Amino acid sequence: MNDRRIDCFFYGLLMDVGILRGDGVTPTHVRRAYVDEFALRIGNRATLVPSTGARAYGMVISLTRGELERLYAAPGLEQYRPEAILARCLDGGSVPALCYSLLAAPGADERNPAYAARLRRVLGDLGFPAESVDSVARS
Repeated sequence: MNDRRIDCFFYGLLMDVGILRGDGVTPTHVRRAYVDEFALRIGNRATLVPSTGARAYGMVISLTRGELERLYAAPGLEQYRPEAILARCLDGGSVPALCYSLLAAPGADERNPAYAARLRRVLGDLGFPAESVDSVARS
């Protein structure tokens, strides 16, 4: 089995390494980061959508290909697809990474206040800037 690690940008609840460990993966090289030109959109789940001038915050975490495949084969996550992005780490530098997003963005009427509240707590616990926590309320 290939144990090579791949950097992945997580912007929803999976940026919480405790949740990842509970899903049976071993997160390594964990860094706070953001991506420009994408906005967070929360429907039943979170996704990123292209948006000029926007910024989305999350974590760059290294996982193996097998771990990523297992995570995104779980019920509710099978509609996510990877794309290449450039994440900028809060402590400096940038990292090419995979980012999994939904094939279709949630509709304007689709909301999940409980998910948004949990995500705001995770962002706060991880020490992200207030603007990132506040952006979840606008998602």
